[in-house]
Amino acid sequence: MITTTAEILIVEDDEVIMGTLAYNLSRNGFGVSQATSGADALRLARKLRPDLILLDIMLPGESGIEVCKRIRERDQSVMIVMITAKDAEEDKVRGFEAGADDYVTKPFGMKELVARINANLKRSETVGRGKIIEAGDLQLDTKNFTIRAGGESLELRLKEFELLAALASTPGELRSREDLAKEVWGHAGVGSSRTIDVHIRRIRAALEEKSSYEYIHTARGLGYRFEPKPRLPAGSLPESTG
Repeated sequence: MITTTAEILIVEDDEVIMGTLAYNLSRNGFGVSQATSGADALRLARKLRPDLILLDIMLPGESGIEVCKRIRERDQSVMIVMITAKDAEEDKVRGFEAGADDYVTKPFGMKELVARINANLKRSETVGRGKIIEAGDLQLDTKNFTIRAGGESLELRLKEFELLAALASTPGELRSREDLAKEVWGHAGVGSSRTIDVHIRRIRAALEEKSSYEYIHTARGLGYRFEPKPRLPAGSLPESTG
């Protein structure tokens, strides 16, 4: 259980669901604010700076996906958990690409939701305390949540940072998607989807802008391995494993 009061912004246009969520989260010790539209969500997110946002994907007017993108433009640190009645792979991927940290699919139990919220809040507070990882021209300070690559500062979203740190903490070790999902998200639910691949793609793109090394290598059908290798000159053939 989170010992300090965490502030949660619920973004949901269904009055019954909103009431149920607000009541149960308050009973579990959370501070709760409510928004019923994308415009309200953006205004309150800026004003209140909540610790976590429960964001329904289906909103009147601007969708939850667009709201998530706009929140991420201003705030990379707030935890965003998407609430959706859709369980399709593509909907999950779109949510994560927009910047969501996790998702829950309707219908869900309150115990499950509270456990998921607590897990996300705990990881946001304790991500890799006191550890500095250096490899190639990359330095990750997991206490201060900073990254340098090629001598320059690099910004990643929280889950991207956690995923890179998880891989870099075990250099040379093959990590399955399910294993990485359990470590970074606290459950294996995202491991069978394209979620890990989406995050890896974003990490690679960010590193490519700053670093002269390739760090994350794909073992097709198995997972990923962290190993710093000097970037191949243009026109060279890539390694067979990615």
